[in-house]
Amino acid sequence: MKKITLLSGATAILTALSVPAFAQTEIATGAGATGVADVNDGITDIEDAVEDSFERSADPDRFGPSDRRQGLFGNMSLSYTGRTGNTENQDFALAGRLQHNQAPFAQSIGLAIEFGEDDDGNKDKEEVSAIYDAQYYFNDRFYAFALGRINIDGLVDGYDNTDESVRDFDEDDDLRRDGFLGFGPGYRVINTDTTTWRVQAGVGVRYTQTGLQHLQDESETEVGYIASSRVYHRFNETVFVTNDTDYLTSSEGGDVLTNEFGVNFKMSDQLATRLSYTTEYQSDREIRTDNTLGVAVVYGF
Repeated sequence: MKKITLLSGATAILTALSVPAFAQTEIATGAGATGVADVNDGITDIEDAVEDSFERSADPDRFGPSDRRQGLFGNMSLSYTGRTGNTENQDFALAGRLQHNQAPFAQSIGLAIEFGEDDDGNKDKEEVSAIYDAQYYFNDRFYAFALGRINIDGLVDGYDNTDESVRDFDEDDDLRRDGFLGFGPGYRVINTDTTTWRVQAGVGVRYTQTGLQHLQDESETEVGYIASSRVYHRFNETVFVTNDTDYLTSSEGGDVLTNEFGVNFKMSDQLATRLSYTTEYQSDREIRTDNTLGVAVVYGF
Protein backbone atom coordinates (compact mmCIF):
# COMPACT_ATOMS: atom_id res chain seq x y z
CA MET A 1 0.00 0.00 0.00
CA LYS A 2 1.29 3.45 -0.84
CA LYS A 3 2.47 5.16 2.31
CA ILE A 4 2.10 8.88 2.91
CA THR A 5 3.97 9.40 6.13
CA LEU A 6 5.16 12.98 6.34
CA LEU A 7 3.67 14.73 9.36
CA SER A 8 4.19 18.38 10.19
CA GLY A 9 4.25 19.71 13.75
CA ALA A 10 1.27 21.38 15.35
CA THR A 11 2.67 24.82 14.62
CA ALA A 12 3.22 24.15 10.92
CA ILE A 13 0.20 22.17 9.69
CA LEU A 14 -2.07 25.19 9.21
CA THR A 15 0.07 26.64 6.43
CA ALA A 16 -1.33 24.12 3.94
CA LEU A 17 -4.68 25.84 3.45
CA SER A 18 -3.63 29.49 3.44
CA VAL A 19 -5.29 31.02 0.36
CA PRO A 20 -5.25 34.79 -0.33
CA ALA A 21 -8.58 36.37 -1.14
CA PHE A 22 -7.47 39.39 -3.15
CA ALA A 23 -8.56 40.50 -6.59
CA GLN A 24 -5.64 40.81 -8.99
CA THR A 25 -5.42 43.06 -12.02
CA GLU A 26 -3.18 42.62 -15.04
CA ILE A 27 0.30 44.11 -14.86
CA ALA A 28 -0.29 46.32 -17.92
CA THR A 29 -2.77 46.83 -20.72
CA GLY A 30 -2.49 43.92 -23.14
CA ALA A 31 -0.41 41.81 -20.74
CA GLY A 32 -2.86 38.93 -20.84
CA ALA A 33 -2.93 38.50 -24.62
CA THR A 34 0.84 38.82 -25.04
CA GLY A 35 1.75 36.36 -22.29
CA VAL A 36 3.36 39.01 -20.10
CA ALA A 37 0.81 38.35 -17.34
CA ASP A 38 1.70 34.64 -17.16
CA VAL A 39 5.39 35.42 -16.68
CA ASN A 40 4.55 38.06 -14.09
CA ASP A 41 2.41 35.54 -12.17
CA GLY A 42 5.34 33.12 -12.22
CA ILE A 43 7.61 35.79 -10.73
CA THR A 44 5.03 36.42 -8.00
CA ASP A 45 4.85 32.69 -7.20
CA ILE A 46 8.63 32.56 -6.69
CA GLU A 47 8.54 35.65 -4.46
CA ASP A 48 5.69 34.18 -2.40
CA ALA A 49 7.54 30.89 -1.93
CA VAL A 50 10.65 32.69 -0.65
CA GLU A 51 8.62 34.89 1.69
CA ASP A 52 6.79 31.83 3.05
CA SER A 53 10.13 30.19 3.78
CA PHE A 54 11.22 33.17 5.87
CA GLU A 55 7.88 33.39 7.70
CA ARG A 56 7.94 29.71 8.64
CA SER A 57 11.48 29.97 9.90
CA ALA A 58 10.52 32.84 12.22
CA ASP A 59 8.15 30.42 14.03
CA PRO A 60 5.32 32.80 14.99
CA ASP A 61 4.18 30.52 17.86
CA ARG A 62 7.57 30.32 19.55
CA PHE A 63 6.54 32.57 22.46
CA GLY A 64 3.15 30.97 23.08
CA PRO A 65 -0.40 32.34 22.79
CA SER A 66 0.06 35.65 24.60
CA ASP A 67 0.01 37.78 21.45
CA ARG A 68 -2.66 35.82 19.56
CA ARG A 69 -5.73 37.55 18.24
CA GLN A 70 -8.71 36.77 20.44
CA GLY A 71 -12.24 35.79 19.44
CA LEU A 72 -13.65 34.26 16.28
CA PHE A 73 -12.22 35.10 12.85
CA GLY A 74 -11.40 33.49 9.53
CA ASN A 75 -11.38 33.76 5.76
CA MET A 76 -12.87 32.05 2.73
CA SER A 77 -11.77 32.00 -0.92
CA LEU A 78 -13.62 30.67 -3.96
CA SER A 79 -12.65 30.44 -7.62
CA TYR A 80 -14.42 29.08 -10.70
CA THR A 81 -13.31 28.90 -14.33
CA GLY A 82 -15.40 27.56 -17.20
CA ARG A 83 -14.00 27.19 -20.72
CA THR A 84 -15.61 26.58 -24.11
CA GLY A 85 -14.19 26.55 -27.65
CA ASN A 86 -10.99 24.62 -28.31
CA THR A 87 -11.25 23.13 -24.83
CA GLU A 88 -14.34 22.21 -22.83
CA ASN A 89 -13.63 22.09 -19.13
CA GLN A 90 -14.18 23.80 -15.81
CA ASP A 91 -12.31 24.16 -12.52
CA PHE A 92 -13.66 24.95 -9.07
CA ALA A 93 -11.76 25.58 -5.84
CA LEU A 94 -12.97 26.54 -2.37
CA ALA A 95 -10.70 27.04 0.63
CA GLY A 96 -11.11 28.62 4.03
CA ARG A 97 -10.05 28.70 7.62
CA LEU A 98 -11.97 29.38 10.82
CA GLN A 99 -10.10 30.21 14.01
CA HIS A 100 -11.21 30.80 17.58
CA ASN A 101 -8.87 31.93 20.35
CA GLN A 102 -10.02 32.54 23.88
CA ALA A 103 -7.57 32.88 26.78
CA PRO A 104 -5.58 29.61 27.02
CA PHE A 105 -7.49 27.73 24.29
CA ALA A 106 -6.77 28.18 20.58
CA GLN A 107 -8.24 26.10 17.77
CA SER A 108 -8.50 26.24 14.00
CA ILE A 109 -10.36 24.40 11.25
CA GLY A 110 -9.28 24.46 7.60
CA LEU A 111 -11.09 23.20 4.50
CA ALA A 112 -10.11 22.86 0.84
CA ILE A 113 -12.30 21.55 -1.99
CA GLU A 114 -11.07 21.19 -5.59
CA PHE A 115 -12.88 19.90 -8.67
CA GLY A 116 -11.56 19.96 -12.22
CA GLU A 117 -12.00 18.62 -15.74
CA ASP A 118 -9.49 17.93 -18.51
CA ASP A 119 -9.70 19.23 -22.08
CA ASP A 120 -12.16 16.45 -22.99
CA GLY A 121 -14.52 17.34 -20.16
CA ASN A 122 -13.60 14.30 -18.04
CA LYS A 123 -12.94 14.73 -14.33
CA ASP A 124 -9.25 15.03 -13.49
CA LYS A 125 -9.57 16.30 -9.91
CA GLU A 126 -12.06 15.66 -7.15
CA GLU A 127 -10.38 16.28 -3.81
CA VAL A 128 -11.57 17.34 -0.37
CA SER A 129 -9.21 18.06 2.54
CA ALA A 130 -9.78 19.27 6.08
CA ILE A 131 -7.48 19.91 9.05
CA TYR A 132 -7.97 20.66 12.74
CA ASP A 133 -5.43 22.10 15.16
CA ALA A 134 -5.92 22.93 18.83
CA GLN A 135 -3.73 23.95 21.76
CA TYR A 136 -4.73 24.42 25.39
CA TYR A 137 -2.21 26.12 27.68
CA PHE A 138 -2.33 25.17 31.34
CA ASN A 139 0.40 27.73 32.08
CA ASP A 140 3.21 29.53 30.23
CA ARG A 141 5.09 26.27 29.65
CA PHE A 142 2.76 23.27 29.73
CA TYR A 143 0.07 22.70 27.09
CA ALA A 144 -1.96 20.01 25.35
CA PHE A 145 -2.36 19.72 21.58
CA ALA A 146 -4.63 17.99 19.10
CA LEU A 147 -4.07 17.46 15.37
CA GLY A 148 -6.53 16.17 12.82
CA ARG A 149 -6.41 15.70 9.05
CA ILE A 150 -8.55 14.04 6.38
CA ASN A 151 -7.89 13.82 2.63
CA ILE A 152 -10.39 12.33 0.18
CA ASP A 153 -9.63 11.73 -3.51
CA GLY A 154 -12.90 10.87 -5.19
CA LEU A 155 -11.22 9.81 -8.44
CA VAL A 156 -9.47 6.88 -6.77
CA ASP A 157 -12.27 4.34 -7.07
CA GLY A 158 -10.59 1.41 -8.82
CA TYR A 159 -11.98 2.32 -12.26
CA ASP A 160 -10.71 4.30 -15.23
CA ASN A 161 -11.82 7.92 -14.97
CA THR A 162 -12.66 8.15 -18.68
CA ASP A 163 -14.54 4.82 -18.77
CA GLU A 164 -16.14 3.76 -15.49
CA SER A 165 -16.67 0.21 -16.80
CA VAL A 166 -12.91 -0.43 -17.07
CA ARG A 167 -10.88 -1.44 -14.01
CA ASP A 168 -7.79 0.66 -13.32
CA PHE A 169 -5.41 -1.65 -11.47
CA ASP A 170 -2.89 1.19 -11.07
CA GLU A 171 -5.27 2.70 -8.50
CA ASP A 172 -5.31 -0.40 -6.29
CA ASP A 173 -2.57 0.99 -4.02
CA ASP A 174 -3.47 4.68 -4.37
CA LEU A 175 -5.12 6.26 -1.35
CA ARG A 176 -8.76 7.23 -1.70
CA ARG A 177 -9.03 8.28 1.94
CA ASP A 178 -6.26 9.20 4.35
CA GLY A 179 -7.05 10.50 7.83
CA PHE A 180 -5.08 11.15 11.00
CA LEU A 181 -6.06 12.18 14.53
CA GLY A 182 -3.45 12.71 17.24
CA PHE A 183 -3.18 14.37 20.63
CA GLY A 184 -0.79 14.66 23.55
CA PRO A 185 1.13 17.01 25.87
CA GLY A 186 3.68 19.68 25.04
CA TYR A 187 6.20 21.57 27.14
CA ARG A 188 8.28 24.73 26.66
CA VAL A 189 11.68 23.79 28.02
CA ILE A 190 13.18 27.23 27.34
CA ASN A 191 11.15 30.39 26.80
CA THR A 192 13.27 33.56 26.85
CA ASP A 193 13.43 36.60 24.59
CA THR A 194 16.33 35.11 22.63
CA THR A 195 15.90 31.33 22.96
CA THR A 196 12.86 29.07 22.87
CA TRP A 197 12.61 25.29 22.82
CA ARG A 198 9.40 23.33 22.98
CA VAL A 199 8.76 19.62 22.69
CA GLN A 200 5.58 17.63 22.27
CA ALA A 201 4.67 13.97 21.90
CA GLY A 202 1.49 11.98 21.61
CA VAL A 203 -0.46 9.11 20.18
CA GLY A 204 -2.48 9.13 16.99
CA VAL A 205 -4.77 6.99 14.87
CA ARG A 206 -4.42 6.80 11.09
CA TYR A 207 -7.27 5.69 8.82
CA THR A 208 -6.62 4.77 5.17
CA GLN A 209 -8.54 3.30 2.26
CA THR A 210 -6.99 2.38 -1.09
CA GLY A 211 -8.74 2.06 -4.42
CA LEU A 212 -8.89 -1.72 -4.06
CA GLN A 213 -10.18 -1.50 -0.49
CA HIS A 214 -12.90 0.87 -1.71
CA LEU A 215 -14.11 -1.77 -4.17
CA GLN A 216 -14.07 -4.37 -1.42
CA ASP A 217 -15.69 -2.02 1.12
CA GLU A 218 -12.67 -2.31 3.40
CA SER A 219 -10.28 0.09 5.14
CA GLU A 220 -7.31 0.05 7.50
CA THR A 221 -6.84 1.70 10.89
CA GLU A 222 -3.58 1.72 12.85
CA VAL A 223 -2.11 3.45 15.89
CA GLY A 224 0.87 5.75 15.45
CA TYR A 225 3.10 7.79 17.74
CA ILE A 226 4.35 11.29 17.08
CA ALA A 227 7.01 13.54 18.60
CA SER A 228 8.17 17.04 17.64
CA SER A 229 10.77 19.57 18.70
CA ARG A 230 11.09 23.27 17.83
CA VAL A 231 14.26 25.24 18.65
CA TYR A 232 14.75 28.97 18.03
CA HIS A 233 17.76 31.08 19.02
CA ARG A 234 18.52 34.70 18.12
CA PHE A 235 22.18 35.66 18.33
CA ASN A 236 21.55 39.35 17.64
CA GLU A 237 19.19 41.57 15.68
CA THR A 238 20.44 40.22 12.36
CA VAL A 239 21.05 36.46 12.84
CA PHE A 240 18.88 33.65 14.23
CA VAL A 241 18.84 29.87 13.83
CA THR A 242 16.06 27.27 13.97
CA ASN A 243 15.97 23.50 14.19
CA ASP A 244 12.66 21.68 13.59
CA THR A 245 12.36 17.93 14.18
CA ASP A 246 9.37 15.62 13.62
CA TYR A 247 9.12 11.87 14.21
CA LEU A 248 6.24 9.53 13.30
CA THR A 249 6.09 5.76 13.71
CA SER A 250 3.45 3.08 13.15
CA SER A 251 3.39 -0.64 12.46
CA GLU A 252 2.42 -0.35 8.79
CA GLY A 253 3.93 3.02 7.95
CA GLY A 254 7.30 2.37 9.56
CA ASP A 255 9.49 5.14 10.95
CA VAL A 256 9.65 8.65 9.52
CA LEU A 257 12.04 11.30 10.82
CA THR A 258 12.49 14.81 9.41
CA ASN A 259 14.86 17.51 10.59
CA GLU A 260 15.34 21.00 9.20
CA PHE A 261 18.15 23.27 10.37
CA GLY A 262 18.02 26.87 9.22
CA VAL A 263 20.21 29.96 9.55
CA ASN A 264 18.66 33.35 8.83
CA PHE A 265 20.62 36.55 8.16
CA LYS A 266 19.21 40.03 7.88
CA MET A 267 22.29 41.69 6.44
CA SER A 268 20.59 45.04 5.93
CA ASP A 269 17.13 46.53 5.48
CA GLN A 270 17.41 45.56 1.81
CA LEU A 271 19.06 42.13 2.01
CA ALA A 272 18.02 38.95 3.86
CA THR A 273 19.30 35.38 3.40
CA ARG A 274 18.14 31.98 4.65
CA LEU A 275 20.20 28.78 4.47
CA SER A 276 18.51 25.48 5.35
CA TYR A 277 19.44 21.82 5.39
CA THR A 278 16.65 19.25 5.57
CA THR A 279 17.02 15.52 6.20
CA GLU A 280 14.11 13.10 5.75
CA TYR A 281 14.40 9.46 6.78
CA GLN A 282 11.80 6.78 5.95
CA SER A 283 12.49 3.23 7.05
CA ASP A 284 10.36 1.58 4.34
CA ARG A 285 12.14 3.16 1.36
CA GLU A 286 14.95 1.51 -0.61
CA ILE A 287 17.03 4.67 -0.23
CA ARG A 288 15.98 5.66 3.25
CA THR A 289 17.46 9.15 3.58
CA ASP A 290 16.91 12.28 1.46
CA ASN A 291 18.89 15.47 2.05
CA THR A 292 17.97 18.92 0.73
CA LEU A 293 20.02 22.11 0.80
CA GLY A 294 17.99 25.30 0.46
CA VAL A 295 19.09 28.88 -0.17
CA ALA A 296 16.68 31.82 -0.18
CA VAL A 297 17.67 35.45 -0.76
CA VAL A 298 15.52 38.58 -0.72
CA TYR A 299 16.96 41.85 -1.96
CA GLY A 300 15.06 45.09 -2.30
CA PHE A 301 16.17 48.43 -3.69
